[in-house]
This record gives sequence, structure tokens and C-alpha cells, in this order.
Amino acid sequence: MAGNYLKIPFCDFPEISEWNSEGQIQKKPCFLQKIRKKFLQRKVSYAIIKCNDLFQWNTETEIENYGMSGQSDNDSSDRSHQLQPYLFQDRDVVRAHVHSFGCQLNVSDGERIRGMLIELGYTMTDSYEDADLILFNTCAVRESAEDRVYGILGNVKKYKKANPNLILVLCGCMASEEHTAEFVRTHYPFVDIVFGTASLSRFPQLLLEHFQGKKFACDTGEYDAMYEGIMPSREHPFKASVPIMFGCNNFCTYCIVPYVRGRERSRDPEQIFNEVKQLVADGYKEIMLLGQNVNSYGKDLEQPLTFAQLLRKVNAIPGEFVVRFMSSHPKDATPELLDTILECPKIGHHLHLPVQSGSDDVLRRMNRRYTVEKYMESVNYLRQRDPDFSLTTDLIVGFPDESEADFQGTLDLIRSVQYDNIYTFIYSKRRGTKAAEMEDHTTDAEKKNRMERLLALQRDIASEHNKRFIGRTLRVLVDGESKRKGRLVGKDSAFIIVEFSGDPSLIGTFQNVRITEARNWAVLGELVEEEQA
Repeated sequence: MAGNYLKIPFCDFPEISEWNSEGQIQKKPCFLQKIRKKFLQRKVSYAIIKCNDLFQWNTETEIENYGMSGQSDNDSSDRSHQLQPYLFQDRDVVRAHVHSFGCQLNVSDGERIRGMLIELGYTMTDSYEDADLILFNTCAVRESAEDRVYGILGNVKKYKKANPNLILVLCGCMASEEHTAEFVRTHYPFVDIVFGTASLSRFPQLLLEHFQGKKFACDTGEYDAMYEGIMPSREHPFKASVPIMFGCNNFCTYCIVPYVRGRERSRDPEQIFNEVKQLVADGYKEIMLLGQNVNSYGKDLEQPLTFAQLLRKVNAIPGEFVVRFMSSHPKDATPELLDTILECPKIGHHLHLPVQSGSDDVLRRMNRRYTVEKYMESVNYLRQRDPDFSLTTDLIVGFPDESEADFQGTLDLIRSVQYDNIYTFIYSKRRGTKAAEMEDHTTDAEKKNRMERLLALQRDIASEHNKRFIGRTLRVLVDGESKRKGRLVGKDSAFIIVEFSGDPSLIGTFQNVRITEARNWAVLGELVEEEQA
């Protein structure tokens, strides 16, 4: 954010009289009153104000107090220099523990945070006991996830008591929620720093503020430079995630994500290409492109580039690797995108297309903005061009007032599509979403019964559907060792799980496997020598 903008946290937002007395408001004081009213009505935690329009600041220091002096927050080398005297004034090594909860995008954010800490001079540790900094990168998709984090915070209090210099940090989606920062400040006063998903690049500045004496350093602002220039410390040796966009504009009634991740923002395509090229050069074999809705990538760019066009450019990068992506919204699954998946050899021939329900009425109340018929148009288009095309989905069982007829629609959809795998969830009420306010007369027992029936149906379908691979040879990226001794497990381009006998030295390589048997969760096979494939 440029220096002519000021981000004012709610906790620091002064009364109008205080600002007037200091002579800091030169014009439009009534506008400031309106902003304060919005704070109270909408329960937001910050305001972004254009200083040139509203204020005449006496000194640059007044803006710098909020970290908005015009200096880039991504100037990590400068922040590192400023932090060194504090980090190493009485020790040679400082250690940090980072724990990321939730989705792959959260894990990817955690890798950036790890990279940032390493650049600042921290050494990573897996234990709480010897950590000088403990950071929890949180998830907010379900209230149970939040309860878990608060429970963990209560447990780590003892480490803070034993080591008063220990720095405790809470960040991520949960930290971006309304009132979380204030709740943590009042109920968990031993937490030192809180920042939201869009303030990741501000972490070094918040750490500096902490060392300079600020009791509770906090930034839950909405806009970020999308952490360009922050090198991640990747947790996997040959599989990497590359975020291509952030935020969501869809506002499904059961989902909190748009409120904690903000509106859709696409990364610059050149930044994405450069990151993928470097990963391939470093030997990574699987690249996962991430976003809340990757299908809408590029709509906000000055020079629009569709997600399909982005995929074709990534596919053209030299090297042996496979490209996957998540998540996709069915309303944005265009023929252009489907053709791209089918035609590009490096793009995994698999589509995770979350349908959520097989009932048009439920989809309407979910605000999904497509019908079952429209969804099936995409499915039929893929299956007409490739009858074996792999499809997976997400399904919510027991959405408020889901009827038996609604549920039967979901079962019918599963039978029609023949998914390779499904990811199922019993609806969980989420505060802050519209669905949480809907009446629901379906009992928990009935929801559980429906889930059991759905899973039983899918097991039968998957067992039969996977038989189509018997006798074929699949190109598999070996992920690791199976739970069964002497066997390995991996996935082919279509995201089919393949298990076979092999030496652990094959992990991280592409291998040919002839399929001999089908199960409801995977296919089994035998390793084929390269020259015989």
C-alpha cells in the first residue's frame, strides 16, 4: 500500500474530539464520524483512509506510527537489519516453531512465514520447549477449528510462564475474523502478535514493534502486496504449492472464507511463471496451483488473462512435471478451461469440481449460482471427450432443512457422475454466515444416517469404477511408502491412487505401473520396467 494511505485499527481509532484537539483534521471531520459509525455497525477491525483527501499530517512520523510511511512492507532486508540487534543481543541462535492448520493455501502461507523467519535469522524447531517464537497459522472454516486453537493457546501458556521472552503469534484466517484480535488481547493477554491473512508481509514490522516495546502488535488489514519476494521454506522435497490468487467473491451462505480472505486478487502472471520455472529447475515434480476459486483467476488484472490461458503457459514450461490445481467453482468451469485440461499433457487429467448438493433448492439456498443441469453440462462435456476422465467433488450432507428428496437428488447425482472420489462433510453451523441464521428441523441422527448411506454408495461406485484401469499401465509419481510393508503409493495424472511393490529409492520419481486389481480407495499394480512400457 502506498504511503498516502493510512490504515487505522479499530483499537487505535480515536474519538473525533481527540483528533480535533490535536489539530490533525483539517477538513471533512464528518467523514471520520461516518467511518467510526461503520466500525460500530459492521464490527470491522480497521479502516483504510486516503490521507491526501482527509488529512494534513504534521510530520511523517505520524504516518510511520502506523507503519504506512510509504516504505514497502516487503523490504525484508531492511527489516532483517533492524531486527538483528534484538534477536541476537544475548544469544547466538534463535528458534521458531510454526504450526499451520487447515487447507493447502494455509499450508502454503505457513511455508512463506517459515521462509520469512529463516531470512530474519531464525532456526526452525519442531518443539515448543526450545522455541523463542511460536506461531499458529490458523483456520476458520469451522468453529471446531477455532476451539482447537484456543485450547492449544491455553496449553502453551505454561511455556510463556517458563520463558517470559517467548514470543507467541496468532495469524491466518481465524485472526482475520471480526473481533478475534480484541478477544485474544483480552482473554489471552500472553499472546504478543496477531495478524490476518492479508497482512502476512507485515509480520517483520509487527515483530519489530514487539521488540520496541509494543505490548500487543496487531494488523488485520484487508490489503497486501501478496507477499511477492518472500521465499518459502518448502516442507516437501518434490511437491510444491504455488498460490495464484487470494480471496473469494462468491459468498456461499455456509462459508466464512470471503470474510477472512477478502475479495479476489490475482497474482501477476510473470511472478507465477517465474516461481514455477524455479521449482522445475530445482527438481520439483508436482506443482499445485492454489486459490479459493482458481477458475476466476485474472479477472482483476489490468491485462486480463484467463485461468485457461495461464494453464497453457505453465504447461509450456520445459521439464518433466505435472500440474494440478484447486479449488474450482462449477459456475466458472468454461469450455475453454475444460479443453485446456484435456489438451495439455502436463495438466493433470483430473478435475475437482465441488457440487455440494444434488438439489437445486439446496444449491439456491447455498448461493452456489448453478443448477444440477448446468453442473452436468460440464461433466458430460468432459466425459464425451474422455469417457475415463477423473472427477472428484465436495458434498455437504444436512444443509439446513435438507429434505429426504433433496438428499435423494445428491445420491442420484453420484450415480450419474461416477466420481472417483468424494470429500464429504456433515453441515456445521458457522457463525458469521447466512446459513447459520437458517432454520433447520433435520435431526443430527438423520444427518448421520444420510452420511452413512452416501458413503456406502460411493464405496460401491468407486470399486466398480476403478475396474476400468485393470490391465492398463499408468504413469505414477511415487509419493511415499504405503502402510503395507514393502509397498509404495503414488498418483497418476488423473489423481488416481496407485499402490505397488517397490524400493523406497523410487520416491519422488515417475514410474510406470501396470494395474492388476481395483479397490474402492485405490488401484493396485506391478512396477513395469521403463523399456517395457
